[in-house]
Amino acid sequence: MSVHLEKRILVTGGAGFLGSHLCERLLGGRTSVLCADNFFTGSRRNIQPLLQHPGFELVRHDVTFPLYVEVDQIYNLACPASPIHYQRDPVQTTKTSVHGAINMLGLAKRTKARILQASTSEVYGDPLFHPQKEEHWGNVNPIGARSCYDEGKRCAETLFFDYWRQHRMEIKVARIFNTYGPRMHPNDGRVVSNFIVQALLGRDITIFGDGSQTRSFCYVDDLIDGLIRLMDSSAEVTGPLNIGSPEEIAIGELATAIRDLARSKSRIIIRPLPEDDPRRRRPDISAAQRLLGWAPSTDLRTGLSRTIAYFEQLLVEQGSAALLEESSARA
Repeated sequence: MSVHLEKRILVTGGAGFLGSHLCERLLGGRTSVLCADNFFTGSRRNIQPLLQHPGFELVRHDVTFPLYVEVDQIYNLACPASPIHYQRDPVQTTKTSVHGAINMLGLAKRTKARILQASTSEVYGDPLFHPQKEEHWGNVNPIGARSCYDEGKRCAETLFFDYWRQHRMEIKVARIFNTYGPRMHPNDGRVVSNFIVQALLGRDITIFGDGSQTRSFCYVDDLIDGLIRLMDSSAEVTGPLNIGSPEEIAIGELATAIRDLARSKSRIIIRPLPEDDPRRRRPDISAAQRLLGWAPSTDLRTGLSRTIAYFEQLLVEQGSAALLEESSARA
């Protein structure tokens, strides 16, 4: 006997780190998931277990082009999110954020779907206020090497709220802070994956800057829970809402913690800080707590242990050379 699926949900960037976890979580109950990805940074490996699920469908698609499907909800996660990836083709990165938002908003308008934009803490730039509240307009360099991502995401937020004002659409905007967990690219330039890979391979753990700069790291399961709660909240809750961990840690302390958890003897070395790299980053999540009843529940040590275990298994399966090259793998 066939089962009627009540919702069809589109996840753009669904084969990526966050997207694959979101697709997996959504495939419960009476929900079908359409995963759209151009595999610029996404990987078929991330969604391989989902391909046999009767409610899962994969389409290879670039969001800079329109997509004509029938859906009830849209999670717009498509965009390279690490500096190594988004600076590889900065013009395409901006197009993905801006044209992608226009195309997905157009689809949502036609289908009357509720749509969520995965924005970023990078809209705050090098913040003038700490911790960062949603009311902060940001301190962003519009012409720097990171601007393709920062300003692309800021423009996407503008488009979402213009569509909301002009067309009365149901929108949600989540400002995602640093997130980590299984399925991260081993060589994507992000601090957690970098440190773990270097520690497991016994290589020097490289810190950019003096290690005093801080970040707040949210485990992926908690982040996905926040996105779903935001999507399913009342229509009046548009955001933007900070979704991330308020637990702040210095990068030098993070490197030491990962080295210890990985039982590594790697040295910790210092390199110059990249251009426009923010000194401090921690979300004020009081709005998400009040409006969604959400706060992360996975402590950093537990989350890091799970992530290290994932990379250890990847190392066993693919070897050290493949581990370092995994980020360039394609479907």
